[in-house]
Amino acid sequence: MENIDIVVFISYCIVILSIGLYVSRDKKGSGKSAEDYFLAGKSLPWWAIGASLIAANISAEQFVAMNGSGFALGLAIATYEWMAAVTLLVVGKFFLPIYIEKKIYTIPEFVKKRYSKNLKTILAVFWISLFVFVNLTTVMYLGGKAMDTIFGNGDGSLITISIIGLSLFALTYSVWGGLSAVAWTDVVQVIILVLGGILMTGIALTYVTPGGGIMEGLTHVYNTVPERFSMILDKGEIITPDGRDAYFDLPGIAVLIGGMWIANTYYWGFNQYIIQRTFAAKSLDEAQKGIAFAAFLKLIIPIFVVLPGIIAYVINLDPSTGELVKTLPEGFVSQDGKILNDNAAPWLIKNYIPVGIKGLILAALAAAIVSSLASMLNSTSTIFTMDIYKEYINKNASDKILVKVGRIVVIISLLIAMLIAPAFGNFGQVFQAIQEYTGVVSPGILAVFIIIPALVALRQDRALNAFLLGEAEAFHLGVDTQRVKRTVILISATMVGATVAFCGIIGFIGLVVPHMIRTVFGPDHKLLLPAGVLLGAITLIIADIFARTLLSPAELQLGILTAIIGGPFFLALLIRSRSGGANSLSL
Repeated sequence: MENIDIVVFISYCIVILSIGLYVSRDKKGSGKSAEDYFLAGKSLPWWAIGASLIAANISAEQFVAMNGSGFALGLAIATYEWMAAVTLLVVGKFFLPIYIEKKIYTIPEFVKKRYSKNLKTILAVFWISLFVFVNLTTVMYLGGKAMDTIFGNGDGSLITISIIGLSLFALTYSVWGGLSAVAWTDVVQVIILVLGGILMTGIALTYVTPGGGIMEGLTHVYNTVPERFSMILDKGEIITPDGRDAYFDLPGIAVLIGGMWIANTYYWGFNQYIIQRTFAAKSLDEAQKGIAFAAFLKLIIPIFVVLPGIIAYVINLDPSTGELVKTLPEGFVSQDGKILNDNAAPWLIKNYIPVGIKGLILAALAAAIVSSLASMLNSTSTIFTMDIYKEYINKNASDKILVKVGRIVVIISLLIAMLIAPAFGNFGQVFQAIQEYTGVVSPGILAVFIIIPALVALRQDRALNAFLLGEAEAFHLGVDTQRVKRTVILISATMVGATVAFCGIIGFIGLVVPHMIRTVFGPDHKLLLPAGVLLGAITLIIADIFARTLLSPAELQLGILTAIIGGPFFLALLIRSRSGGANSLSL
């Protein structure tokens, strides 16, 4: 890097540290209260909330890893961003009023008020582990990897020192100032992030064609690889540089109607380091406007977290074959010959961004990394202090002690994550790896908030029994038929969506089991509902055992076995219903 780039980058560091330390100062010489440290004194305006929320979200995971997925998969990966905008509006409308009314510090605290202390503790431990061992570590690793590619040759020699430098930078102001320092520095960070990202994309486009020009470059990119602008992928439509069918990462229409909504709702609605900003709002109105502002920003994020990856792919195409050059540039291939998709954005910055602007873009990258690290550290600290320490260790702890404990937790969490971060070098597409991990845990977390209440709500056995007489008869018996129908449909759809998102499509269980139970227990929903839950699970386990053992060592697809059993059963029901049997088909 040239001296001017270093000056620009250092200037950015000084500005951020100055703002962070200024905001962190104790007012009138008094120490910070717990509310000051963990919730910024509940003083954040809407624009600071929205900017801080996006700064916390856009980290190296997006700036580096999502561009890597853009290089490998194309624009379809932006589905995560645009779906997030919709999810944010839903969270602002339906979730925030409840959170703000409860006056909580953490999501686990809400769980305690809603359910129980034990469940709160379980989730608190889970989230602390997730933040420290997954979120912090991945952001550190991707940030270090980017710096290694920009400053070095991408061989990994600078990753460790970069991880240490970025971590200490985030620690410097976040450990002392708490959420207030994090949020107000985030406002500056997001400005630099958006500006730097747009500049990187625009400049990279000018190198795509010999004549230069942003629009000309964009047109050329689209005409060269139109398939990489497809949002709904078909099987075989895109083969990633490492030979994988992109469909298996983003399975067509299932992306839009499937489990991604589960992950999105969990991430934006129940994720402490995201939603904590809204707890610090001046009012509910400010919180909702802030989250709407964040949704707007989400719409433009793909410009610089996906498109540069596609540009890097086009630049490295062989004009004669339309395929990637056989020998990719330095930094794109690991020592063992593995293609490093996540190096797309750092490679563009290093090779195509001019002197001076490179320093600004590097500052934008650092802003993405540091803001996320600071946010995660603050949230980890908040959860441990308020949900573990105050709950079990020192119930009568003063504000001074709580703030002190919070700062200690920040330091310890950072040190643990720094030791683990280098292990993520084993993943080719870190963004996809993160989403897969999130996809494993998010249905369970979402279940606590949605599916469990749904099961409780389904205990409308009397109303459902009345429906057996007919809707008109149920209405005359005093049942609010419209409300019951809406409730049951909403709850059923939510539970089915969550189940399919987690387990995949397994046919006929929902058809066979209820009719078997009805035959044994009769029509009373007081017995049918809990029996259906229990027997459905048992049936699926038994089917899975047979699927694994019938043709051992080969395995049958579970859905095939359930279809073999359920198909004839369904036909029998149809025949019986056509013949007017006493217990005809009723779904």
